[in-house]
Amino acid sequence: MKPVKKKKTEEPELEPLCCCEYIDRNGEKNHVAACLCDCQDLDEGCDRWLTCKSVRPETCERITDTISDRLRIPWLRGAKKVNISIVPPLVLLPVFLHVASWHFLLGVVVLTSLPVLALWYYYLTHRRKEQTLFFLSLGLFSLGYMYYVFLREVVPRGHVGPTQLALLTCGLLLILLALYRAKKNPGYLSNPACNDKSPSNSQMECLIKKGQEKTKGFSGTETSGSLNNRTLKDDIKGSSRVGLDSPAKVKEDWCAKCQLVRPARAWHCRICGICVRRMDHHCVCCVGESNHQAFILALLIFLLTSVYGISLTLNTVCRDRSLFTALFYCPGVYDNYSSALSFTCVWYSVIITAGMAYIFLIQLINISYNVTEREVQQALRQKTGRRLLCGLIVDTGQYNRGFLRNWLQFSTLGTHIAHSPAEDIV
Repeated sequence: MKPVKKKKTEEPELEPLCCCEYIDRNGEKNHVAACLCDCQDLDEGCDRWLTCKSVRPETCERITDTISDRLRIPWLRGAKKVNISIVPPLVLLPVFLHVASWHFLLGVVVLTSLPVLALWYYYLTHRRKEQTLFFLSLGLFSLGYMYYVFLREVVPRGHVGPTQLALLTCGLLLILLALYRAKKNPGYLSNPACNDKSPSNSQMECLIKKGQEKTKGFSGTETSGSLNNRTLKDDIKGSSRVGLDSPAKVKEDWCAKCQLVRPARAWHCRICGICVRRMDHHCVCCVGESNHQAFILALLIFLLTSVYGISLTLNTVCRDRSLFTALFYCPGVYDNYSSALSFTCVWYSVIITAGMAYIFLIQLINISYNVTEREVQQALRQKTGRRLLCGLIVDTGQYNRGFLRNWLQFSTLGTHIAHSPAEDIV
């Protein structure tokens, strides 16, 4: 008798979503028109606020999660979720700049409070180890809005020629290209045979093989016996300790979160949640071995373009005055709203440019001494290394080979050339 074939139970196909529908965090179909419906946490928070009662912190977190889940825009095959951290710069920056252009004192208050609020938000998110698009949104929207004000308020006055406008536009495009390159892979560490972060069987086999290669060839070590009698984590740590006994071995460290062995100068980024090769710091993105050059290039192009745009605007708004004099003394600039807005945007650009110039200076110093920002902060906490100019210059002495060799090594980052053994010795 022929075996009876069982009919496969066909699973019901889900209906395609329209442009305004989406699957919420509870796995249910929802609609963007219902964004203000059925939110008990929001109702409870409003009731407590109207009755002058304190709102619980967990209630505020649930309200924030609900808002971030329901904040969506219509899109093909379902509404797309919008990151809530990109909204404040788009709304608040034009409002603040327009308010600051009403009067000189308002300009001082607003332009002083903006950096303070940005630093406070950075401290808050950095302490909570949260990923945010706030600073990327602020940077990109600041570039776009400054360029919009320049085209609308400065160019129509007739003092900016086509060549000058073309140079400024090219500088803006180059900034965006450099930022796009800097946002790419900074040098994430991953196991060649394992793409998942979880320690799968193939990943364990890879790490065991690495441990066998590290322990092979050293006297008094039975490779097969030691690997069979130890756990995986102890074995990898043991292989790292073997590297300490031999100056020809590369310094390696075990990352328990990523479940891999990382080389010297690599570090686990707690914001991205993954290890980065030669990690420098986390800014709007992680800066590591593969994108450090693009990050420096983006800073350089931004500084040149910003200074050029500021000079063009001041030469238009405050005629017959030097750049420095016009920045601090421009009589009659608040008599005209267009001139006041342009002058306010100039001062906003000056504040941003000064901050970027400081970061650029620190980066140049660190590259000259072949240290990363993470190594500098670690040396300052542990009070090690040589400090100059009140801690502005920190030389750990571990990887410094001289000014020219340090810059030569930086120019070859990400090219996968063989590193000098002196750098990786513990």
